[in-house]
Amino acid sequence: MIYQSFSRRQLLTLTWWRRAEFAGYDGILCDGSVRSGKTLSMAVGFLLWSMERFDGGQFALCGKTVESLRRNVTNLLPQWLEGLFQMEERRSENRIAVTGGGHRNNYYLFGGKDESSYAQIQGMTLCGVLLDEVALMPRSFVEQALARCSVPGSKFWFNCNPEGPEHWFYLEWVRQARARNILYLHFTMEDNPSLAPEIRARYERLYTGVFYDRYVRGLWVAAEGLVYDGFDPARHIPPTLPETAGRCYVSVDYGTRNPTVFLLWQKEKGGDRWCCLREYYWDGRQRQQQKTDGAYAEDLLHFLSGLYPQMVIIDPSAASFITELRQLGLPVQQADNSVLDGIRCVSDLLREGRLLFHPDCAHTRSEFRAYVWDEGAAAQGVDRPVKEHDHCMDAVRYFAYTVVRRSSARVSRRPRGL
Repeated sequence: MIYQSFSRRQLLTLTWWRRAEFAGYDGILCDGSVRSGKTLSMAVGFLLWSMERFDGGQFALCGKTVESLRRNVTNLLPQWLEGLFQMEERRSENRIAVTGGGHRNNYYLFGGKDESSYAQIQGMTLCGVLLDEVALMPRSFVEQALARCSVPGSKFWFNCNPEGPEHWFYLEWVRQARARNILYLHFTMEDNPSLAPEIRARYERLYTGVFYDRYVRGLWVAAEGLVYDGFDPARHIPPTLPETAGRCYVSVDYGTRNPTVFLLWQKEKGGDRWCCLREYYWDGRQRQQQKTDGAYAEDLLHFLSGLYPQMVIIDPSAASFITELRQLGLPVQQADNSVLDGIRCVSDLLREGRLLFHPDCAHTRSEFRAYVWDEGAAAQGVDRPVKEHDHCMDAVRYFAYTVVRRSSARVSRRPRGL
């Protein structure tokens, strides 16, 4: 692969450790917008540094998960470094052996997805660590990885997109970079000369609200106000829905004391928009009448009115209701309950105009205008919606993130000509 040009920040990321004015730093931290070229320059710089300065060393490459690390970084390294190094991956060991310039080093892959992840890296002796998407990793994992870098000359390499302004990594590393002897570089899309203007404009259209500020502007801003500030009743609840066709889906947010919601979905005929055709909403507390799993199952059959769904997508915590539905012969799939990723997915679909709702979906409409970010959690550096007015919102998210996202991914992977 031939690199046509690099921006000033990309070049500095690649070579800072060779420059006299920066060589004494203990590490480098790059944050900023998506598609700014920081991942490429960070990964290549890390390999160039480690292969020049060490022989027979151990290094850690860390991502949110090993799968995301492979997808975003290591699968691309042979292409980025073609002709410079030879790479041999042992997937069963999560290890890559790199040879070049008379040196050979081992790079171990780790996923920092939760508080228990620190145990994976505990006990190692490292010459350096690259933490990709570091703001998505738990503090315990990050600190354990840094503690492993005890070899003289070892350095820390951090890379991330911004989160909230109270996030621990922002407060203790981004804002304290100089005090911690870390070279801090803030990237924007302008730092990626390979990004065509039309592609940059496309990315700027991809996000709204807090996600725009973080991923396009590269700012550490709080999630506040409406979660779905892009929802527009005039656009998303048309007087007449388009004609639909094909199998239907039902998404379910199940509650015992809290409300239970069913939403019926079907795709636009000949298009890519999804229409929410019906809504069921039962608040046992408000109505002072709790229902059993069997009663809810009967309500669902009545709600379907003879339709047979392709799938019933349901909150994975509703174990007893899942069993009840399967005994009735209904196809059930547990929803992907990734809250923030699901919210981003719904936001994208709303922005694209791909989610439409029948005017009779009154509770769903009401919740869109009442579903807000938790300001108290934001003050602790956590992005989390308030657990109110969220039952229809959860059902919408389950459907969008479990069905629409995956169907869109299948279409995007379809070979040309098919």
